[in-house]
Amino acid sequence: MTESNAPVGNAAPPQPAPPPTEASAALLNAPSPSVAPRPHSALQLWLHRTSVFLFVLISAVAGVLLVILPWTPEWTDNYLLLSFPWLRTLVSTGFFRGLCSGLGLLDIWIGFWEALHYHEHQ
Repeated sequence: MTESNAPVGNAAPPQPAPPPTEASAALLNAPSPSVAPRPHSALQLWLHRTSVFLFVLISAVAGVLLVILPWTPEWTDNYLLLSFPWLRTLVSTGFFRGLCSGLGLLDIWIGFWEALHYHEHQ
């Protein structure tokens, strides 16, 4: 006993959209009006330069520490490892020391790569 206002058998099939004309295609492909990019202020430029310099400096220092420190006696004979003998054994293996030195070399590489590929956006 449900009554529907739309007849079921007489429903019209949906019509396909008309093909786009040249005018509508031009409107669809037209670049949207955008605001011209503002040049960076001097403060923003120096902040960017400073951040890149600090990134390179920190990467280089951390990399050099990771290359040299695992091969010194301070690496295993420190207060933090005295209460964890299993960790001290792991840290003193050649594989772990080499892994840390490799990460240090990678850190140095990333820092200097960033310095060499630095460019200022115009």
